[in-house]
Formats: sequence, C-alpha cells, structure tokens
Amino acid sequence: MADSSVPVLWGGDLPETLDFYRTLGYTVTYEQTRPYTYGVVRRNGFDLHFGPTPKELDAQQAHIGCLVLVDEIAPWHSEFTAALRARYGRIPARGIPRITRFRPGQSRFTVVDPVGNSVIYIQRDEPDFEYGGSKQLEGLAKVLDNARILRDSKNDDAAAARVIETGLRRHAATATSADQVRALAALAEIAAAAEDSTRVDELLTRITQLELSDADRAIVADELRIVTDLQRWLDA
Repeated sequence: MADSSVPVLWGGDLPETLDFYRTLGYTVTYEQTRPYTYGVVRRNGFDLHFGPTPKELDAQQAHIGCLVLVDEIAPWHSEFTAALRARYGRIPARGIPRITRFRPGQSRFTVVDPVGNSVIYIQRDEPDFEYGGSKQLEGLAKVLDNARILRDSKNDDAAAARVIETGLRRHAATATSADQVRALAALAEIAAAAEDSTRVDELLTRITQLELSDADRAIVADELRIVTDLQRWLDA
C-alpha cells in the first residue's frame, strides 16, 4: 500500500463546513464536536480533514488550504458549478464561499469554503509554469503567457491586467493583430469577472477598431465567446 498524506484544514462552524462539502459530492465519514471539533470528508478515494479553528484569525489571510490532483479538471468544475448554483440560487463567484471561474485550456481552479480554506483542484498533467512567460515566446505573446499564469493559476486578476496593459504599451507597434486581439479580449474577460460592463464595452470597441484578417476574426470570435460565456456563468 502506497504512503499518503492527508491535509488538515480549519473546521470553523463544523456542521456548516461539512454540509458545504456534501453539496460538492463529498461524503462525511467522521464528525466530532467534543472535546474539540474534528471532521472528515471523502471523495474519489481521498480525504480532507477539518480540525479546530484558531480564534481571531482568517483562513484566507493565513493561506490555509490544500491541493487536489485529478485526471480531468473540466468535469469537476462543471459539477461543482451546478451543485453550488442549486444550493445558493446563483454561482458564488465572490466572497466566501466561492468558486473561481474556468476557461477552455485552464488546468486548475479554486474552491474557497465557508471557513476560508482554499482547495485547489489541479489537472494531474498540468505543465510546469514559466513565470514571466515562456522563454520560447517574445513580445506581447510572452506577456500574455505570463498573464495567463497570474489570472488562471494565481487568481490575481489585478496583476494580470497590469501586465497586459504594460505589454500593450510596450509591444503594440510590433505585435501581431492576433496577439492584440488576445490581449484586449483577456482584459475584457477580467473586466467581465469584475462585472464592469462599461470597461468590457470599451475593450470590445477597441477590438473592432483593429484591422483584422479573416483568420484574426476567427480568433476574435473564439476569444469573445469566452467573455460572453463568463458573463452567462456569472448571471446564471
């Protein structure tokens, strides 16, 4: 039998925490309230344990969490989205609890539970990150690769937006139209996630002002579909 490790997260209001994980398809296998709280949930052969929560501390600020490696990431996000929508009447994309958004090609997403624990679900064959962007790329394409890591893997939309804006100022004169489209569409997606419709419209207008080939227009269609899909996801 292989060795294994089990993460112990903060339990908070344990019944509420365990019920949240039931919503996500976990089975509660242990629940104790005295002399201290302790709980265990299981799904797909792995366990998450929940112990006592320190007073006057915030789990998010303390970076309490764990990683869960899975074979196919997209079905997990789809299932969790449907379950959370059914429970809350909407998708909790902000605050606590919440689930982060997901776009085609993404290899991870995060669920923050009612305590503030972050459980990061990662596709097992996720490629290694090259912070700063892939060394095989240059100019705006490299900037976009770096922004992708910040946005999709670090959940840092603000940093991703700053990187893209700086990249556009530095490389717009030499960047291909396709990369400019991708940059503006990425900014539009970040604005959509912030539910800033005015900013989204501004960025879409900038895209329409670019001189585009038929191939570029196909890229526009694909990128803008991601933006509209995100808006539908948030509105669902």
